[in-house]
Amino acid sequence: MYLATVFGNLGITMLILTNDHLHSPMYFFLFNLAFIDLLYSSGITPKMLADLISAEKSISYLGCACQMYFFIALGSTESFLLAAMAIDRYAAICNPLLYLRIMTKEKCLRLLSGSYFGGFLHSLIHTCCTFRLSFCGSHQIDHFFCDIPPLLKLSCMDTSTNELILSMFTSFAGAASVIVIVISYTSILRAVFRSRSLQGRRKAFSTCGSHFICVILFYSTILFMYLRPSSIYSLQQDKIISVVYTLVIPMLNPLIYSLRNREIKFALKNFNKTFRND
Repeated sequence: MYLATVFGNLGITMLILTNDHLHSPMYFFLFNLAFIDLLYSSGITPKMLADLISAEKSISYLGCACQMYFFIALGSTESFLLAAMAIDRYAAICNPLLYLRIMTKEKCLRLLSGSYFGGFLHSLIHTCCTFRLSFCGSHQIDHFFCDIPPLLKLSCMDTSTNELILSMFTSFAGAASVIVIVISYTSILRAVFRSRSLQGRRKAFSTCGSHFICVILFYSTILFMYLRPSSIYSLQQDKIISVVYTLVIPMLNPLIYSLRNREIKFALKNFNKTFRND
C-alpha cells in the first residue's frame, strides 16, 4: 500500500510537471494534493514498517513530537487545500469564460500559501498543548504513530483542557473548510441544473466527481476521528480509522483522479507511447 501511495502520487506530480497542457489552476492544486499525500503518508508509514521488523519498537520524545507536528500540519493543510480546490471548481463551472482571469497565478499561490499557513499553525497549537503535559508511568503508546488521543491517555495530568482545545480547533478548521466546500458545490449544482446541455452537465459532474469523492473520504474519517465524545473513544477503533486516513486515502487519491480524469488518462497514454518508442 505504501509503495502504491509513493508511485501513484509521484506519478501524478511527474505527469503534471512534464505536460504543458496540465499547467492550469486545477492541476496546480492537484499537484500539491499529491505532494502533500506523499509527505503525509511518508511521515508515518516508514517508521511503522521499521517497527514491524524491529525487536525494539521505540521513538524518542523529540521524534514523537516532530512526527505528530508534521502529521497534523500536513493533514490540516490537505483539509484547507480541498476547500481551495472547491473554489477552483466553482470558478471553472460557474464562470468558465472568466475562469483564467479569476484563478490567476497570484490567487492560486495565495490560496495555497493560506492552506499551508493555516495547517502548520493549527498543528503548532495542538503540538504545544500536548507536549506541555507530563507523561508518567508507562510510556508505551498504544498506537502505531504519535497522535493526540493516545498521548493524552498516557498523561498523568488533567487533559480536559487539551480535549476542549482539540475539539474546538478541529471543529473550527473542519467547519471552515466544509462551509467553503458546501457553498461552492451548492453554487455548482445550481449552475449545472440550470444548464440545458446534457453534455455540459456530464462534463461538470465528471470534473467535480473526483474532487467530491476525495472530500467525502477525507472528511468522513477525520471528523469522526477527532470530534467523537471521549466517552465512546476506543483505541482499537482509533487504529483502524488511522490506517484509512494515513494509508488508504493517500493511496486512493491518485487512482481516483487518474481513472476519472480524461486529461490525466490522455497524459498517461502519451507517456506510455513515448516510453515504448524509447
